[in-house]
Formats: sequence, C-alpha cells, structure tokens
Amino acid sequence: MKFPKLRPRRLRSNENIRRLVRETKLSIDDLIYPIFVRYGENIVEEMQSMPGVFRYSVDKVVDAVKEVRDLGIPAIILFGIPEHKDEVGSDTWSEQGIIQRALREIKKHVPDIYVITDVCFCEYTIHGHCGVLRGNTVDNDLTLENLKKQAISHVENGADMLAPSGMMDGMVQAIRSALDSAGYYHIPIMAYSAKFASSFYGPFREVAESAPAFGDRKSYQMDPANAREALKEVLLDVEEGADIIMVKPALAYLDIIAKVREVTLLPVCAYNVSGEYAMIKAGGRLGWIDEQKVMLETLLSIKRAGADMIITYFAKDVAKMINKGLL
Repeated sequence: MKFPKLRPRRLRSNENIRRLVRETKLSIDDLIYPIFVRYGENIVEEMQSMPGVFRYSVDKVVDAVKEVRDLGIPAIILFGIPEHKDEVGSDTWSEQGIIQRALREIKKHVPDIYVITDVCFCEYTIHGHCGVLRGNTVDNDLTLENLKKQAISHVENGADMLAPSGMMDGMVQAIRSALDSAGYYHIPIMAYSAKFASSFYGPFREVAESAPAFGDRKSYQMDPANAREALKEVLLDVEEGADIIMVKPALAYLDIIAKVREVTLLPVCAYNVSGEYAMIKAGGRLGWIDEQKVMLETLLSIKRAGADMIITYFAKDVAKMINKGLL
C-alpha cells in the first residue's frame, strides 16, 4: 500500500520519541513570579479569587521571595498596596513607600533574586486610575513626570528592572531619559507595550485594590479588537528604548504575541494574568478540568506563540514539577 506515503504518527508512538521531537518546552528559566506587598505587619493573606496567591506585609515578604529563589525561579515582579493613597500616588516615590521598603528588605536578605518592579499608579491613587487626573481624564504628560520620580526611586532602593504598565504615550522614553540622566543607564525597561483593556484583570484588581473608582481605562489601555495598533505600540516602545516588550493578557492574545515576535528582535514577555489563572483554578476545584494539565497546556501555548518569558501565578507550581522531573 503506497498511501499514505507520509506517516507523521511514526514520531508519536511513545513518550521517548515524543520527547526527542518536541518543539516547545517549558523551563524554570522562562518564569517570572508576581508578588504582592501590602501595609501592616505579620500578614500572609491568601486571596479568595486567586487560591495559592498571597499578599505579604514587608516583614513577611522575604520568606516568600526565598521560596521563589530556592525553586530556581530567576525573577519576581513586585506590586504594592500602600496604607495611604492620594490623588497622585505619591507613595510610589516615597523613601518609606511600600515598594521601597520591600525592595530594601529583599535586596538585603535575598540579593541573588532578580527584582522587577511594576511602575504605575493605579494601586496608589484614591481614584484607581493610572496617573494624574485632569477632570475625569488621565493627563498623559503630567503622569510622565511622576513616572520619572517613581522609576528613579525604585532603582535607588534596589530594583533591577522597571516595568511601566500605565500605557501612557512616551512612558518608555521618559523613564529611559530619567534613568540615563541619573547614571542608571544599565537598568533595563520591560515595557507593557500592548496592554489591552481586558476583562481578565478582575481578580488582580481585588488583590491589588486597584479598581478604578469611576469609569474604566479604555482611554489608555488598548481596544481588544486591535492587532495592528498593538504592533504600532510595540514598535514605538522599541524606538523609545525598551529592552523587553510585553503583551498582556496572554491567553486571549496569542495572535498578538505571535505577530510581535515577528516584528522585533527584542525579547518578548507575556503576562498570564489573574483571570486566566483564576479560571483554571476554579475549573480544577470543581473537577471540570485537570488543573495541572490545563495549566501546562496554557503555558506551552504562550511559549509556542513566541514568548521568551512568562509572568505567571503558576510559576511556583511549574517549577516544582520541573524540579521533580515531571516535565
């Protein structure tokens, strides 16, 4: 029998041959773990909408970071929840700000972990928007001035990389210029270049206490319908001096990740966001899906689309599996 001439099943016959021809693999080196730091003392607080994700007070965050480091995960990204919020989010550049205090503790006790800080204002303002308001609108250029102050303060207190997430026009150039002028030309920027106005952020907003007090963020975050505009945003950030490009969310935007991978030689990060995590956790708890298998399939799809690294709340789970030889 001459047909079929080609038989792809020959290379699927058992796990050993499947391992040999596997095109996409997850590695601990791909992972960045988000950590939330909040005001108070002696707090380790699990989030109802994100089982397995905690908020830590500064005195407890070091233990959490050590666990991440000991699993072999190379980097964390820090988010802060301050005790006092104001109109402009001034905690973000205060020497006693929540991120500044956490950075000093982490770098003192876990100096070998790579620390990325989220550079934005939504968790720190009383209105929950990502910058300075003029009326009910975020003023882009006033916000850039405050982003410079926040960026410098984070670096002065130990940040290894900055990740501006507010989708302000010119934010990468503003931060790059501020860093270079202050002598911090060695600090890289991971730009949230294509951050969409997504409904998948709900659980994060509970954890970070960052829901807008009015309106939404559609005037600065991207329309989920737009792919060409995402590439425009990415190329602008490349031109402005970004070192890493990010797409957020990941799972519903795999096409964007793939398109971004084609237009830039920069490393591409994808943020596997809170809603994506929460859906898998909920489905697993209800017994409707195999949580572990769906988690791995999801992360593989993000890598397959072209991401070089993934920010994910599953990072510790994946690292444990890899360390046990299960992947």
